[in-house]
Amino acid sequence: MDSGGPSLYANADPSVDLTQSIEDDSVGDEPLISVDALHSAIRREFKTVTTHWLAGLLTLLHVLFMVLSVCVAVLCVLNFGQKEVCASVLGNLPGDSVVVLGKACLWVLVLLFTWYVQHHHNQARRRGYLQFYREVQGLKHLPLTIHSIGNVAVLVVMVAELVPPVRTYLLLSILALELLVAVPCVLYYTVKVIRYNRERAAPDVSREEHLHINNVTSLPTETGFRGSSSLEEVVEKQADLIEYLKQHNTLLSKRLLNLTAQH
Repeated sequence: MDSGGPSLYANADPSVDLTQSIEDDSVGDEPLISVDALHSAIRREFKTVTTHWLAGLLTLLHVLFMVLSVCVAVLCVLNFGQKEVCASVLGNLPGDSVVVLGKACLWVLVLLFTWYVQHHHNQARRRGYLQFYREVQGLKHLPLTIHSIGNVAVLVVMVAELVPPVRTYLLLSILALELLVAVPCVLYYTVKVIRYNRERAAPDVSREEHLHINNVTSLPTETGFRGSSSLEEVVEKQADLIEYLKQHNTLLSKRLLNLTAQH
């Protein structure tokens, strides 16, 4: 038993193991893909959020609706125009009812716009743009909230037993106030989306890793815990981050398999 041990150690070549371990360490230390190449590849795969053009169209329709409502109210309700022309255009419908129907159609368009925006922003969140998603999370729902409050106010005015001139003036006042509040919100949202599309930035995790590499002594990033952050906010951020990392790891695995197949 004792004579067999030295013979085994004698047959082994320590230089081979040492050389092989050094080569393995050198191969493991070398990056497979440079950081600059990775960031450039991410920027090439950047997908824009195509909601700004629809926000501009919605703003244009809102302004057009306000102009037509004023024309109908002045010419057909307050009788500053020809009754025959209003009767030929509107038929038997009162002018106030036409304005309310137009307001309902506009609300449906805003509802569809909110659904479309939510769909695209959910996709941006899955691609790792968590900060942008949270920046516009409350902003993208404001137009629908404003129009819904306007609908309630219009319904109250229409149900109340008021004389026609007072009811018409109140109706136009509500529509004007709604326009002054909703349009700046939509325009501000449009600016945020256009700025996001122009930056074509990498996902939040990639940017944080890049900043951490350039400045090791930097402050903790948004993915970590901050003292002023609530527990619900931290849990939500971590859940979004885990979901993104799962999809990102799946994509990297597919790329690695493709590179292995090519070589």
